[in-house]
Amino acid sequence: MQKYDFDTPVDRTGTGALKYEVLQERYGDSNLLPLWVADMDFETPSFITDALRKRLEHSLFGYTVEPSGYFDSITEWIATHHGWDVRREWLSYIPGVVKGIGMAVNVFVKEDEKVIIQPPVYHPFRLTPLGNRRKVVMNPLHENPDGTYSMDFDNLTQVADDKCRMLILSNPHNPAGIVWDRDTLRRLAEFCHSRGIIVISDEIHCDMALWGNRHIPFASVSEEAARCSITFGAPSKTFNIAGIVSSYSIIPSDTLRAKFYEWLAANEFNEPTLFAPIATMAAFSPEGEQWRKEMLRYVERNIDYVADFCRKNIPGIVALRPQASFLVWLDCRGLGLDHDALTGLFVRKAGLALNDGEMFGPGGEGFMRLNVAAPRVILEEAMQRLKSAVDTL
Repeated sequence: MQKYDFDTPVDRTGTGALKYEVLQERYGDSNLLPLWVADMDFETPSFITDALRKRLEHSLFGYTVEPSGYFDSITEWIATHHGWDVRREWLSYIPGVVKGIGMAVNVFVKEDEKVIIQPPVYHPFRLTPLGNRRKVVMNPLHENPDGTYSMDFDNLTQVADDKCRMLILSNPHNPAGIVWDRDTLRRLAEFCHSRGIIVISDEIHCDMALWGNRHIPFASVSEEAARCSITFGAPSKTFNIAGIVSSYSIIPSDTLRAKFYEWLAANEFNEPTLFAPIATMAAFSPEGEQWRKEMLRYVERNIDYVADFCRKNIPGIVALRPQASFLVWLDCRGLGLDHDALTGLFVRKAGLALNDGEMFGPGGEGFMRLNVAAPRVILEEAMQRLKSAVDTL
């Protein structure tokens, strides 16, 4: 029996919600239906809010230490859900996954060295190294005939020269929703370890595997993977607490860990804000597991709705069924539109704000990324708007 309500729309007016507040600035229209930013339009579960509220009852918010059960809650959750035994000393708080990527780039990659990414992929993987004056090398994913993707190791061998020091892995993959299999991860680990390339594995969607798929932590697949990797994770996507900034890093390698964590400590980036541990411990609780399961079932039904709607009503758009996350990669190439016409269709004709595929790099042309983590009534309105817009073509 469902305990939580995912059907009731939440009014986010006046809360500073990014996906609503910047519509005019980024899309030129403040009245769009926003289905772009990767946070959910479901209310943050009450057991997290209650834990924060309890701390707020003590009205003094000075310097604090980490609660005694903070890191234990993370290691126990990972062991239970992903079968990976993470040691306490491998863990550190970080102030955000993208910030962590930027920090790792600055610590491990010199300005004349390179970072490899695998587009189409989450755009900060490209923008963050570039913004820190590092060169980005593209190793595009291979699109299979059925619309799925695989890693292109032949191309990786060609582009990974002796200046490549880091590869940023999206695991599970954003925007394509791929749960990478063990053999692929092992092969990537062997390749990177043999060449001295550090793998930054962004596993922020790890707890959102769908339809029985199982997330595999990159560092867990082999000794080589453990020696060459830094894993970033957080409860923020799963429990809709991105604004609290509850991220963590995991580094099994003594050498990598010492270098990175000493740098974090020197700059006090390893010290969590007051509410991050409280929210994390509440999320990674038995009640959190019940909420997670109910939320994922709702997201699965929303994905099925979008895929079925497109198949029946908008055959020019194919909704690729993700193996993980609430993000659906829409293949709009059947509409025959160029980039400007496609974005114009969604924004000006349909009144929808999505992420356009080109921002994710090579291979993203002709795609749009749709966030389906919203009450069904909102998603139904969005799809009807999209159908009406396509019908005018």
